[in-house]
Amino acid sequence: MKEKSTNVKALLPVLFGFFIMGFCDVVGISVGFVKKDFQLSETVANFLPSMVFLWFLLLAVPAAIFMNRVGRKKTVLVSMLVTIVGMLIPFVEYNMVTCFVAFALLGIGNTILQVSLNPLLTNVVKGNVLASSLTAGQVLKAVSSFCGPFIAAFAASVLGNWQYLFPIFAVLTLLSTLWLMSARIHEDGAEPEVSSWGGTFGLLKDRTIFLLFLGIVFVVGVDVGTNMVAPKLLIERCGFTEIESAVGPSTYFAFRTIGAFIGTFLLARVSCRKYFQVNIMVAIAGLLALFFVGGQYAILALVALVGFTCSSIFSLVFSMAIQARPEKANGISGLMVTGIFGGAVVPPLMGYLTDLLGSQAGSLLVILGCLCYLLYCSFGIKVKA
Repeated sequence: MKEKSTNVKALLPVLFGFFIMGFCDVVGISVGFVKKDFQLSETVANFLPSMVFLWFLLLAVPAAIFMNRVGRKKTVLVSMLVTIVGMLIPFVEYNMVTCFVAFALLGIGNTILQVSLNPLLTNVVKGNVLASSLTAGQVLKAVSSFCGPFIAAFAASVLGNWQYLFPIFAVLTLLSTLWLMSARIHEDGAEPEVSSWGGTFGLLKDRTIFLLFLGIVFVVGVDVGTNMVAPKLLIERCGFTEIESAVGPSTYFAFRTIGAFIGTFLLARVSCRKYFQVNIMVAIAGLLALFFVGGQYAILALVALVGFTCSSIFSLVFSMAIQARPEKANGISGLMVTGIFGGAVVPPLMGYLTDLLGSQAGSLLVILGCLCYLLYCSFGIKVKA
């Protein structure tokens, strides 16, 4: 049947959705601007990422249930509509409340998008093309994450105000919405019944699944935390402005992308457990060095090292959980997606310790704690390969 072949015309607008998915990572560079604009403490400013990532805990399962009722394409379109509204609010009226609301809506839209976009991709590509298309989507998401800080810097330096970031994101999301609306995508009628809240979180009674769920929480915490602390270290130790500090998170995302690409090939040849262990030990060494260096190139090199070595850890922990209970793969996948809320938990802890110690060493301590837990996962949790 025609519906079973690759729908080339629909593939491009679906893939562009992965670029929109990467917008949530701009919260890392945005924290510095918001803190400066409203004279916030580190503790309060670091609640901004919480507004984005909290929704993965609260909405991942309900979004899957909603998708089961209305369909994948409509769910993706709803996610983009929420994102557009969120990006327009602070541009119309910019204050601390509207800024936090904007990032909350960005998080809500991103949660719904991450739940629905990957399944939608299966409706437009089939067979061997699916794996390559999923990889292409993740590359586009990484490119978006890499470009976000530069878009913020462009808005601040060329357009005169970093807040122009919001309408730029709104326009890009609108274009994505219109493009996807024009695509003809065939969806099968009934979907299998989705897991309930109770069924999904009941999996945490399994000790191995619980420990690996925490692994997802902490690896996302490392990701968001490093994204946030990179520009702050450049500001604190090198005297960079908020605009100049955008090179920090962009360096992190660039090397995270390179690491994931290289990891795709290496993991086919070496033991996943050994790869996990070596990379996490190198990441810890790199983070420990960040406590002591002061030069911009040393900071950027170590941030790049952490990004490179941690790039495949999410996938490794995820796959360990699936291997532990393969008969519960769907429920475990939903549970691990909710673990992305680690991006809401770790930043406030970083802000609190930074205010307490008076330097970004407090943030680094929290990230180090997350990495140490992941080190335990790599050595202490054994699952069948």
